[in-house]
Amino acid sequence: MRYALQWLLSLVFVIQMYVAMIGLALVFTPVALFWRGASFFWMQTFCRWTRLSARWIIGLHTEVRGDVPSGAVLVASKHQSFLDSITLLSVLDGGRFIMKKQLAWVPVMGWHALRIGCVPVDRGKRGSAIKKMVADVEAGAQRPGQLIIYPQGTRTAPGVAAPYKVGSAALYQELGQHCVPVATNVGYFWPRHGIYRKRGTAVVEFLPVIAPGLTNGAFLATLESSIEGASDRLLTEAQAQV
Repeated sequence: MRYALQWLLSLVFVIQMYVAMIGLALVFTPVALFWRGASFFWMQTFCRWTRLSARWIIGLHTEVRGDVPSGAVLVASKHQSFLDSITLLSVLDGGRFIMKKQLAWVPVMGWHALRIGCVPVDRGKRGSAIKKMVADVEAGAQRPGQLIIYPQGTRTAPGVAAPYKVGSAALYQELGQHCVPVATNVGYFWPRHGIYRKRGTAVVEFLPVIAPGLTNGAFLATLESSIEGASDRLLTEAQAQV
């Protein structure tokens, strides 16, 4: 009975989330035709509403730990579900994503993502994708903000090992910026697939900064150690919640 009730509440939450997305898009899209900032305001408003409504409807709280970066930095985040993207964009003052090329074709949302400076890449063409990613970032370097990359390239379930790809190291070298690793346990509560969301407190944690100047190998080793160690700690914390 308890599971069935939580599943039903989860369904209500998911439906209202997408209704809110569409409603906000209808409001902000006409404005964004003339003011680029409206696209970021729409996305951030949607993300903050989603976090708030998750707490109200399904009892899923989201907590942000560590120092939230500002200015031009590279943010390399663990990616477990839509919720970590939502949480990041809700707190960063200029967040934009390295994203799958296909997402640029999603109606309305894809257009807004491009308006805020998200960089689409073709993950099926690894070498050329990295070169284009770096070139696109350089072309948009005049826009201040935090460039968010998922170093494993896709969503991974909590506790599941997946390699860290060279794209994040290529950006780290090319941009010459500080990199802020991000750990999370959101996938324990909000999985990659399905309707059911668990009650509890999901955490997104900004970790100590990695300064410029490391080799690719040293950077990737430091990044993986930092993110995976902290994410495993957060998973243990999540599993201990009743």
